[in-house]
Amino acid sequence: MSEKKDHFAYKAKEYETEIRRTNNVLNIADGIKDKIVFKNTDHIIDFGSGTGLLTQEFAPYVKKITAIDMSKSMTEILRAKENSFKCELEIKEIDIITYKTNNKYDGIISSMTIHHIEDIEKLFKQFYSILNDGGAIGLADLETEDGSFHSVDTGVFHFGFDKDEFLQIASKVGFKNLEIKTISVVEKPYGRFPIFLLTGIK
Repeated sequence: MSEKKDHFAYKAKEYETEIRRTNNVLNIADGIKDKIVFKNTDHIIDFGSGTGLLTQEFAPYVKKITAIDMSKSMTEILRAKENSFKCELEIKEIDIITYKTNNKYDGIISSMTIHHIEDIEKLFKQFYSILNDGGAIGLADLETEDGSFHSVDTGVFHFGFDKDEFLQIASKVGFKNLEIKTISVVEKPYGRFPIFLLTGIK
């Protein structure tokens, strides 16, 4: 971990103050809730949990959330408010692709993180391997854009994704009942950036 650059160190303290960001997360959370019903016995992962904006939206509905993020500056903010969450919370600063575990999870949710991952198929294979049978995914990210969404380098590997290609990778790995649709739009002074949500089950 110590060798990895923390791309979000400069913005962590102000991360939750941007209205368009918090509104986008609320749209994503509502979209996931419309497609996936988690139980109060479920243990899910929030991949790229950051300061916990999406995590807190699902805490009242599950038994436990494992929040995974490689940015120490972001997880420090999440740890500071850990006691306010309405479920058990475990925070891991790890690379999920190399994560070795005997645990199986009931769901994986994610907001605006996957464009920071180089090998999407490898990521989806890992998601598939650590889910219980019937476990669900609710993954939201940028639709294809021109690279202007990020004004500074935050470790971006993809300028968004083509929705059909993204869905096909999930299908190739083995996920079923897949659906993908535009769920939100982030408005910036220099453009509108659609956000999609992919849902499915193992």
